[in-house]
Amino acid sequence: MEEKTINQVFENRAKQYGPRIAIEKKLKGKWESASWEDYYKRAAYVGLALYDMGLKKGDRVSLLSENRLEWLYTDMGVLGAGGCIVPIYPTLIDEEVEYIVSHSESKFMVVENNLQLQKGLYTAKRYPGLQKIIVVDMNGVSANPLIMSFAELLEKGKNVYDANPGKFKELADSVTQDDLATIVYTSGTTGVPKGAMITHKNIMAVVTALHKIEPHYAYDTDQTVPFLPLSHVFERVAGHFYGMYVGITASYAESLDTILQDIQEKRPTVVLAVPRVLEKVYQRIISQVQEQSPFKQKVFYWGQKVGNKISTLREQKKKPGLLLKLKYKIAYAIIFKKLQNALGGRVRWMTASGAPTAREIILFFNSAGIMVIEGYGMTECCAPATMSNIADYRIGTVGRPLPGVDIKIADDGEILIKGDNVFKGYWKMPEETKEAFTPDGYLMSGDIGVFDDAGFLMITDRKKDLIITSGGKNVAPQKIENLIKSDPLFTQAIVIGDKRKYLTALVNISQEQAERVAKEKGIEFSSFNDLLENEKFQKIIEEHIETCNQKLARYETVKKVGIIRNEFTKETGELTATLKVKRKVVQEKYKPIIDSLYEEDAKTIQIA
Repeated sequence: MEEKTINQVFENRAKQYGPRIAIEKKLKGKWESASWEDYYKRAAYVGLALYDMGLKKGDRVSLLSENRLEWLYTDMGVLGAGGCIVPIYPTLIDEEVEYIVSHSESKFMVVENNLQLQKGLYTAKRYPGLQKIIVVDMNGVSANPLIMSFAELLEKGKNVYDANPGKFKELADSVTQDDLATIVYTSGTTGVPKGAMITHKNIMAVVTALHKIEPHYAYDTDQTVPFLPLSHVFERVAGHFYGMYVGITASYAESLDTILQDIQEKRPTVVLAVPRVLEKVYQRIISQVQEQSPFKQKVFYWGQKVGNKISTLREQKKKPGLLLKLKYKIAYAIIFKKLQNALGGRVRWMTASGAPTAREIILFFNSAGIMVIEGYGMTECCAPATMSNIADYRIGTVGRPLPGVDIKIADDGEILIKGDNVFKGYWKMPEETKEAFTPDGYLMSGDIGVFDDAGFLMITDRKKDLIITSGGKNVAPQKIENLIKSDPLFTQAIVIGDKRKYLTALVNISQEQAERVAKEKGIEFSSFNDLLENEKFQKIIEEHIETCNQKLARYETVKKVGIIRNEFTKETGELTATLKVKRKVVQEKYKPIIDSLYEEDAKTIQIA
């Protein structure tokens, strides 16, 4: 029987694999695990408890937590009870959490600990529709009638389950493929989050498509060590749900700081990552090489050159000669095997999704027998829409469309997407939903691209202004820019960071305000330019930026600032007739200072 909902997949895998480990999570240095049958039962307890507390089909439950087993129990429990999960990044601040919970009209909220509970309590004061906050880790939590522990939730659900063992299956089976599974809030270019409505059909379209291409989770014995947040649609759909579809074991890493140790312990065969992770590993290796003797450095770079040749020939579907094969065998033994061993020794492939990855880095990993898979997608198409194929790929492209996905290029170059993977629309935003589609039903991606002669998609530009960092975080620059410009010291600001490690900003300074502040602080100067170059005044600018940063999530904060002496104007081409910044013009004009802000030894404040 065809599986049409993720609920059906979950039930079938629990029956199929029973006592085998399904999921585990490292907490405080120790692994906690759950078999498939335990996983299913605990999810049933969560779903039945919430059902008993008033959760009805279609009701939303907000989930605010780092990755942990309770996240997964809540996810599958709510879906099984016919509800809809609203995942929230734990790094979001009070106001952002309150907006998502209230806008989604969530009836319940599951939070990880006391820190996240405070955001829930802040929300409850402003949104009366929140009926109960369930807390996983009760350490430091004060008694409150609004609060319930996760342990109590499980106990309550167990009582319901014992009284009616077939109820959870009944609720789960009543869910159809067109029912909402999740609402994932993304940063709009205006800074107002939009809730992308994703159905069971959307999820199943992606997981079944992923299983029809190479690479895929090849065996139910595949092992992953997920470390990307489950709140992100990529990890949740391409990792969690697709992993469940195949029946693999997922061992969730303790934290980003323990990734390598956790990977070495669990020895994954597949790693879902973003470009920044590959960059960090590669940079660490290069840094270690540069500390070696000249001879060892020479050997390394020789081996890297050999590896690049092998990887390039593989990409071109050509076979290496005997001499090159021999050289590669030596290079692998002294160089590339170390990278493979550092990742546990069994990794077959890993992803680098969300932003472009440098060709030299991909070639390096490929040389170690770790194929790097590039892909393209967005929340609105339920994560991937295209994916590279191990048997047929071109580095620098994002592969071909997944099976069942139709992609075409509009006259203006915009990438248009259609398929069962494409979302239902934005929650309570009919106008924005209408604007997201062409008259013939294609999702307008906001990205500019082109197909090459072999049908591989290349992303060439970004039509929308949304920034995607090399770590895969989506950032709305206007929101941050407006916050900076709300400070009278700054007259103009443009945030940079697309495909970069962190955010920076180019700013214009108000001469009048700057001179006033300087006089208040007793800073002497002979001219405005002299003041801008004064270290004491630059320290003040840092403090003002930090004040703005305190109102932002961590990944939205500005790390370094470039001061542009001359105001942006229409006459000099940086502003439109309506005084909007021409981002592309500014970024091209001030490319040298932008690049300098990302140099390793770059000062926090620089002047152009």
